[in-house]
Amino acid sequence: MSYQSLIGVDELQARLGEPGWVIVDCRFDLAAPGAGREAYRAGHLPGAYYAHLDEDLSGPVGPRTGRHPLPGPEVLARRFSAWGIGAASQVVAYDDRGGAFAARLWWLLRWLGHEAAAVLDGGWAAWRRRGYPLDTRVPEPARGDFVPRPREGWCLDAGQVAGAVAEGGAVLVDAREGPRFRGEHEPIDPVAGHIPGAVNLPFAGNLDEQGRFLEPAALRRRLEGALAGAPAAESIHMCGSGVTACHNLLAMAAAGLEGGRLYAGSWSEWIRDPQRPVARGE
Repeated sequence: MSYQSLIGVDELQARLGEPGWVIVDCRFDLAAPGAGREAYRAGHLPGAYYAHLDEDLSGPVGPRTGRHPLPGPEVLARRFSAWGIGAASQVVAYDDRGGAFAARLWWLLRWLGHEAAAVLDGGWAAWRRRGYPLDTRVPEPARGDFVPRPREGWCLDAGQVAGAVAEGGAVLVDAREGPRFRGEHEPIDPVAGHIPGAVNLPFAGNLDEQGRFLEPAALRRRLEGALAGAPAAESIHMCGSGVTACHNLLAMAAAGLEGGRLYAGSWSEWIRDPQRPVARGE
């Protein structure tokens, strides 16, 4: 049995130390990019490697890219192999933001053909509440044999997104919180608003008060409400930079809805071209 969307803390604790299991700490703070690594060094799940959003889970930022471009498949393959990830590995990612950053690693693995990837439901907080063990040792680089098999059509560029929305049928789902989507408040990017035709589905709504994912039936109702009758496979997911959009894609997988695509550049790439349209309000 492999875990392909979520795994509970009790299930993970019972498998600690088993061969083939790889744990990756994805804690990160957009306002303080070094804070996640510092927190990792102060204590992490036993045996966990650390993945830095900017350095490990994103490629170089260019004049036309968003804030977190996708790394190249071969670059990711080397990083995953150094964490001991191979064809038979079960990977578990976690963070302290409800899966906001761990979902990025989950999606990257799935994009490159690795099905056995899951996010720790409830993350760091749930692990600590149970009083499960922590460690401060940094594991040595491993020698995995990760072979990337990029899945065609899983990620779209700005031109493909514009074309899909113009043709109709596709639903563009924006995971940012409401004020940013509506253009009322923009703390990160230089232009406020959203892509015309997009619908807003803030990723935080996938979680309960404890920071765990809602039950599959509740996730399905929420997601299908946003899709308004469109097939899940016709959904395109975005956010500010292609990170928290993966949270909605993870929620889809947990709800049994497959086939959504990622606009990896997202809003921060879209606004690089002033000729692209911008909408504000609902």
